[in-house]
Amino acid sequence: MSLYTTQLSEQGTVAVDDMILVKGAQTGAGSHMLEGFKPLFSAEAVTRLEKSGYTISGKTHVGEFGLDLVGEFSYYNKQEGTLKGAAAELVAQGAVEAALGVDMIGAPRRAAALSGVDFLKPTYGTVSRYGIISCAASGEQLGVYAKNAEGIAEIMGVIAGYDEKDGTCLKEESYTYDAKASVTGKKVAIVKELLEKADDVTRANVNAYAEKLRANGVVVEEISLDIVDVANTTWQILMTAETCNNVSRYDGVKFGYRAKEYKNIDELYVNSRTEGFNFLTKAVILYGSDVLSKNRYDDCYGKALKVRRVVADRMAEVFARYDAVLTPACAKTAYEAYDMKDAFVKVFEESIFTAVANLIGIPALVSGGVQLMGKQFSESVLLSLAGSTERIGE
Repeated sequence: MSLYTTQLSEQGTVAVDDMILVKGAQTGAGSHMLEGFKPLFSAEAVTRLEKSGYTISGKTHVGEFGLDLVGEFSYYNKQEGTLKGAAAELVAQGAVEAALGVDMIGAPRRAAALSGVDFLKPTYGTVSRYGIISCAASGEQLGVYAKNAEGIAEIMGVIAGYDEKDGTCLKEESYTYDAKASVTGKKVAIVKELLEKADDVTRANVNAYAEKLRANGVVVEEISLDIVDVANTTWQILMTAETCNNVSRYDGVKFGYRAKEYKNIDELYVNSRTEGFNFLTKAVILYGSDVLSKNRYDDCYGKALKVRRVVADRMAEVFARYDAVLTPACAKTAYEAYDMKDAFVKVFEESIFTAVANLIGIPALVSGGVQLMGKQFSESVLLSLAGSTERIGE
């Protein structure tokens, strides 16, 4: 399997996924629609890394607009057999120290879990989104892959902080990330409903991780959290609506691939988008168009915005009692290649494990094949919990 769309340096220390701009390097978002696009500037996170002495190794494959499970439906890289995420695999192989990825529907978290590396989706607004190819602006966030929690803390310390170019960025100038703080006495909740949706091996991994936490003085209890299904549906509605709106600019006229054959302006639009987008992206656009339509707006999109607040309030109640929640990152330990026409349903089903964090903007860390989520700005707690398990046996 090819991992890079474009390799820029064999000595590079950080890889960047294909949703993130790097000046002069093709950024296609895994889509035929953006084939050949070379940006004139780099994303803010990339610029900060380069100014701090890191070298970008290259761009890595993603599924078209980051909409699939782990990157299997990139226009530039067809996967067969067992599916892997390109950036996660580079980190797992030790080819790079770290990688940047955009988390919109949990694809980087799933990829990290399957490849046995760490990935942090930080609190919404703590890392600039300037210079990413945006699809679902209210929930997507640029995050970091690394071998361990300390590696993530290092890179996050460089890229996090206020950026005036990003209107969604919080005003804090910088943030501190600690992966070595004491975790003795911390309380972690295992979410019963999500554990039950995973296969036997994944459940065993979560329970084994809980035992490692207990060995480090962490209190681990099981709780019921009945909002995970509705949170997933809510984020699906909002994500598809926002993606539908954001990719409307790619029409063969203003931006993106232009069909070679058309008789009038209508055919230019239709043919360009038909040929430029894959089946999954088209399904997301159609679903998003439906929930934004006049007859459905209030019942779907409008209600989803209200439910987002309900989910946030419910999670706040959980985090008033617990420092983090422990869940699977995905339902299984491996995905096999499948037909793209099944992707919309497959991604929806797997997103139940990741949707809460995107919906309400809380941090989520994958480590040891499992997921830890915490309240806003609790990254150091999550990293220290993961770090405590990673140091066992050292």
